[in-house]
Amino acid sequence: MSETDFPLLQFTREGLDPVAELGRIRAEHPVFPMKVPGGSTVWLVTRYEDARAVLSDHIAFSNDFNNVLGATQQEDPGGLGFRDPPEHTRLRRLLTPEFTTRRLRRLVPRIEAIVAEHLDAMEQAGSPADLVEHFALPIPSLVVCELLGVPYGDRSDFLRLSTDRFDFSAGPEASLQAVNDSMAYLTDLVARERKTPGDGLLGMLLRDHGDEVSDRELASLADGMLTGGHDTSTSMLSLGTLWLLQNPAQLARVRDEAAHVVPVVEELLRYLSVVQVAFPRFARADMELAGQRIAAGEMVLCSLSAANRDPALGRDMDVVLPDRQVATHLAFGHGVHHCIGAPLARMEMQIAFPALLRRFPELRLAVPAEEVSFRGISIVYGVDRLPVAW
Repeated sequence: MSETDFPLLQFTREGLDPVAELGRIRAEHPVFPMKVPGGSTVWLVTRYEDARAVLSDHIAFSNDFNNVLGATQQEDPGGLGFRDPPEHTRLRRLLTPEFTTRRLRRLVPRIEAIVAEHLDAMEQAGSPADLVEHFALPIPSLVVCELLGVPYGDRSDFLRLSTDRFDFSAGPEASLQAVNDSMAYLTDLVARERKTPGDGLLGMLLRDHGDEVSDRELASLADGMLTGGHDTSTSMLSLGTLWLLQNPAQLARVRDEAAHVVPVVEELLRYLSVVQVAFPRFARADMELAGQRIAAGEMVLCSLSAANRDPALGRDMDVVLPDRQVATHLAFGHGVHHCIGAPLARMEMQIAFPALLRRFPELRLAVPAEEVSFRGISIVYGVDRLPVAW
C-alpha cells in the first residue's frame, strides 16, 4: 500500500471488531504512512511486536504534549500521558505506591457498595432500562471519587462534570468548558485537602509528598485519573455486557463461577481494546521502524485494537477464548506509560460483571442486537445507550 490521505480507520469499528482494512494494513504494510492536513506524515503501527517496541522506548520516542500541533504549556491537559521522563518519572513515582493491588483492596467494600446501590436503583427504575445511564456511566466516576477522596456532598456535581466532558452532543466548546470546570473544581479540592488532608488519594499524597507537588500538578494528575478511568471503564462495562449477553455460555460461567471471572475480564480487555490508539509518540531523531524511514518529529500512532488482534499472538485472535495463553495484551499500553490505574480497572470489572448478572439472571437486550448503536469515530470506542430488559 502507498501513502494515502489521513484515514480514520484506526478510530472506527465494525460492531465489536476493528475494520477489515486495518487487518489488511497489518498484514501488508504494518507501519503505514498517512498524510494529515498540512502535508505532514503520521505513521500508523498495527503489529503487536512493533507497537510494543514503540510503547516501551521512551528514549527514541517522546510523549511531550508540546509536540502536538505546536501546543503550548498553557494548553497542556496535564496527567501522565503527555509527560516525558524525568518529569513523568517524578510524578508517577508519587502515585505508584497507591496503585498497587494490595493498597487498592481497601476500596473493594466501597466498590461493591457503589455497584449494589446502582443495581438497586436500576431495579427500582424497572425494565427495560438503559445500562449505560443506570450502571456503566455512574459507577466509574464514583469509584474515582472514592479513590481521590471527593467529599460526599460534592459527588453529584463531580459526576455531572465528569459526564459532561464526554458528551459531545452540545459541541466541542461545551465539552471543553466541562474540562475547565472540572480542573477548577479539582484545583480547589486540592487546596482544601492541603489544609486538611483526608483519607483519600489526594490527602495521602499531600501528607507524604506535599512539598514535592504543586496544587496544579496534583489537580492535573487527578484529572488524568478521571479522564483515564471514566470513559474507558464505562465502555468496558457496556461492551463487555453486550458481548456476554450474546454469549450465554460464558455469561453463565461469569455469573456462577468465581474462578472464571478473572480470565474472561482479561480476555475481554484484549478483545475489546476500548482505547483504540495509544497516546501519540513523536520520533526524537530520524529512525527506521519495520523497514520504514521515520523522520525526527513525525507522529507515530499505535493501534491497540489492531495489535491486540495480531494473528502472531496465537490462534483465533478475533474471538474471546478465556483459557488462551497469550503474551501480555496492550489494552493498558506498555512501558513507562502503562496505565497506572490498570489494577483498579480490573477490580471494577471483576466486581461489576458478576454482580450485574447475579442480580438480573435473566438479563437480555431490549432491542435486536443489530439496533445497538455504536460510536462512530472515537478514540474510546463504546455505545451511548444499551437498552436491556429482565
